[in-house]
Order: sequence, then C-alpha cells, then structure tokens
Amino acid sequence: MLKMKKISDSYDMKVFTDTGDYFGDIEESILTTNKIFGWRVKASKNSFLNKVLGSAKGVIVPHQLVKSVGDIMIISKSAVPSYSGDDDE
Repeated sequence: MLKMKKISDSYDMKVFTDTGDYFGDIEESILTTNKIFGWRVKASKNSFLNKVLGSAKGVIVPHQLVKSVGDIMIISKSAVPSYSGDDDE
C-alpha cells in the first residue's frame, strides 16, 4: 500500500546518502505543476555537505536521486558534489 505524506512534514528532515553519510537537512521542496522537481538541502553544522561546500549554504537535489523518504530521506551517492580537498584532518 502506498503511504501518503505531506510535503511540509519533510522540512528539517535529515538527509543521508545511500552509503550512510549525513548529507544535510531539507530546507524546501521545489514543485512543478503537479509533482516534486527537487529538494533544497541546507548544509548543517556536522554534515558531509558542509565539508564539501565550505561557505555555500546548500544544494538542490533532483527528486530522481531520492531513494526513500520516511523518518529520514535517503539519496543516491551521485547527488554528492565532487570533493577535491584533502582528508588529512
């Protein structure tokens, strides 16, 4: 059975990649005429996205890259921007 969920219930939901990395928090949904186009994910303090983006506030993840939505959102690892920094921290 298909479970319906309000879009507003997803705001501030935690987002993880399918490899288990904490990606960020849902800030907003982007809608077209009758469907979800994408999700604006903000880079929160200890997120992988914050490490990759530095001073940027977040990214837009296309809805096609969302794998699951429940208590958290799981997205494909391909949504992660490429990281060219050193991991020597």
